[in-house]
Amino acid sequence: MKIMVINPNTSESMTSHLRGELMRIKRADTELTVVCADKGPETIESAYDEAYAIPPTLELVKRANREGYDAVILACFADPGLDAAKEISEIPVIGIEESSLHVAAMLGARFSIMTPRKQRIPNRKEHVHMRGMEHFLASVRSLDLSVAETDADPERTKKKILEVARRAAEEDGAEIIILGCAGMAGYAPELESKLGVKVLDPSAVALKVAEAMVDLGLRHSKRGLFAPPPEKKFK
Repeated sequence: MKIMVINPNTSESMTSHLRGELMRIKRADTELTVVCADKGPETIESAYDEAYAIPPTLELVKRANREGYDAVILACFADPGLDAAKEISEIPVIGIEESSLHVAAMLGARFSIMTPRKQRIPNRKEHVHMRGMEHFLASVRSLDLSVAETDADPERTKKKILEVARRAAEEDGAEIIILGCAGMAGYAPELESKLGVKVLDPSAVALKVAEAMVDLGLRHSKRGLFAPPPEKKFK
């Protein structure tokens, strides 16, 4: 099977990091292409960044459909443009946030999300609310790091996650920790062994969900929510 992983920001460093981690865990028969947008923000840390990143991301989704890919993964925890991508795609489009929230809810009673910037806490809570999953949410806690720092300084990031995740488990009752940024790809196994709490890497979760969906022949329903957009002229 062929899967395209789209990093919606323009960071070559983060894209390379993501590629290395996902290539390590993909199935032997999975052909993986990891790309980033050629235009847009270097990192996605606000609603403005998300909005700016969506058009080039959608162009990559169209490319994946044209070039015969079997699934697409949007590798940003905000899932920018996910609904629009599903509308225009005939193949599954899996957001790393959406997939990891649902998997976390299958693994324990309550999960906590580790997000880089505290300003994004309301956004994370809103996304959980939109999916009707508030009763699973123990907390959203900030690492007080930039997205770029989570990718560029793994040891500092892991140390901070351990500190914050321990508080989430002890004070908030979190049974599952979700690493809320693609820049933290590959950090989960080490963190889980030190925490003694299940830690989810959303990029890894999304890859395995994508492989399973392709195997099962699953597609987004086109009868309502993800129906193709009406044809019209754009200026």
